[in-house]
Amino acid sequence: MAVQRARKRPFKMDLKRLHALCEANYARLLRLFPDYEQANTREFALGAARVRLEVLERSRYTTFFRLHQLHGEDRWLRRLVIDVRAYHDAGMLEVGAFQSQSRIQARYSYPNKQMFQQDEKLRQNEFLGDWLAHCQANGLGQLPASTPGAVR
Repeated sequence: MAVQRARKRPFKMDLKRLHALCEANYARLLRLFPDYEQANTREFALGAARVRLEVLERSRYTTFFRLHQLHGEDRWLRRLVIDVRAYHDAGMLEVGAFQSQSRIQARYSYPNKQMFQQDEKLRQNEFLGDWLAHCQANGLGQLPASTPGAVR
């Protein structure tokens, strides 16, 4: 009796899931930074961490943001930096750069040199969604721009 090898199915990106996630993240960011059109920054405490949402560039249909988190206690998560692009006409928010890693592809073969997941783009946007939801649930008011220890 011959042993049949299981065929490895090609990876398919779940676009419906990614789009739904990007739409939810857009709504989350706007709840945290509703006045982004007039203000360039929004800062708040998140436990022992400080969070700064910053507008980098505005255009008619898109806005580029940089999201920072500086954590004062834990050495394993010193500084989180995520660059995102908001597409206002589509109502979507997408990760552009995560930490220092930019230009993430929609899918990767696995294994790869960087050890990215096959659906790395989806994973980074999921992390963003979880982080924004955490900020909504646990963020403590707005900090003045000159607060000592604020993210710069």
